Amino acid sequence: MKYRASFVLLPFLGSLLLSACSDKGSSAIPGPAGDAAVSAVHGVGTAASAPREPVKLYFYVNGPTLTDTEFNQLIAKPITNKYPHITLERIQPKTGVTIEDVFTTTPPDFSLIINPHPLIRLNAAEDLRPYIQKYGFDESRLKPILYDHIKEFGKSGEIIAIPFNSNQAVLYYNKDIFDKFGVEYPPAGKQLSYEQLLELGRKLTRTVNGTNYIGFEPNGASDLMRLLQLPLLDPDSGKSLLLERPEWTRVFSFLKKVYDTPGFVGANRTYSYGRDAFMKDQTVALRVANLANMVGPLEELRQGGVEFNWDLAPSPNFEDQLPKAREAQVHSFVITRTSKHKEEAFLGIKEILTDEVQRLLARNARVPAVINPQLEKDFGSDIPVLKGKRIEDTFVGQQLKNHRIHEYEDKVTSILTEVSDDIVLNGADVNSALRKGSEKVDKAVQTLKNLN
Repeated sequence: MKYRASFVLLPFLGSLLLSACSDKGSSAIPGPAGDAAVSAVHGVGTAASAPREPVKLYFYVNGPTLTDTEFNQLIAKPITNKYPHITLERIQPKTGVTIEDVFTTTPPDFSLIINPHPLIRLNAAEDLRPYIQKYGFDESRLKPILYDHIKEFGKSGEIIAIPFNSNQAVLYYNKDIFDKFGVEYPPAGKQLSYEQLLELGRKLTRTVNGTNYIGFEPNGASDLMRLLQLPLLDPDSGKSLLLERPEWTRVFSFLKKVYDTPGFVGANRTYSYGRDAFMKDQTVALRVANLANMVGPLEELRQGGVEFNWDLAPSPNFEDQLPKAREAQVHSFVITRTSKHKEEAFLGIKEILTDEVQRLLARNARVPAVINPQLEKDFGSDIPVLKGKRIEDTFVGQQLKNHRIHEYEDKVTSILTEVSDDIVLNGADVNSALRKGSEKVDKAVQTLKNLN
């Protein structure tokens, strides 16, 4: 079932816009003068402008957690306030519908994504350079760790996305579980190492009155790889790096220590505990996760009448990697190449990247994509569930640029879970599991190459 919410946004770009911008040699006027020129072209804020025909933009999310409330407050309404003549409708496909299905049936006008490669493979991503120049978009305002990663997706210098926010990780912990077992909370303002979390987890992993408490949920190799900016595939050749990079041995050796904690693997051989185990079941004491993955759902849980005693601490890392945090996940906008309303979509994105709207993001617990330390002072102030939490710890630790991603990495990352399965369920040693996993990765990549 599709969720559809309509909001009035920006005016249809008619013949006036096309004629005004048809000269390839012209350039947009940056700054306030440029904004005024755009307003004049669009008939926004001018007494003489005629009403424009309404335009509906279809919006799609693939990858990031974006609640309906966040969609309304952070994307739809800000654009509505600037351009009141467009309808924005969110597309939410049924479970099991793939991104390929969406873009071959009802392609959106623009999307919010993490990894642009699926859209690049579909030849669906528009090169945004002409719009950046045309509308005087100031790229220098974007945080380099975000924008430099985005630039790596352009094979010939294309810019196929604009960052929306930086999705950073923090350490969440259930204070009630710490209190139950008489263990001291993680310290304020100080990064813990994963080695320290392992020891804390062992103290907190217990079974009491039939309830299995999990001390530390590491979230698997796909999370730990981001501590070390570690690719799964060689970014150029696509060859598996599971045997080539010793960091992979380190990652899975650490995970094995977690799995070997008495009581960690459940009676039904469960060894992976997700967000609901922390939030709803409240049986996980420590969980590292990105802000977008947790804050919105925690607030929705609070609104539903469910609250518990939790807090957050700085993002941890391996001991020899401190004070680094981990890769900052980039949530970015991509405009669909076949959209009939690319101009409108870009202007909407440009509005969301203003300081005013990025401050709104910060107030709603999303780290801004633009360089402006003042915005972070308001971080989380509009989210009731964060009241009294140590939100200043969000910014402790050095955020890292995401590793360069091969075009098929998203297609084979699930094999990392199979490596863990082999270790936990089959009793394989780390080296044997990595060899088997590496063979699977290379075989899967070769199959994908053959299909193209």
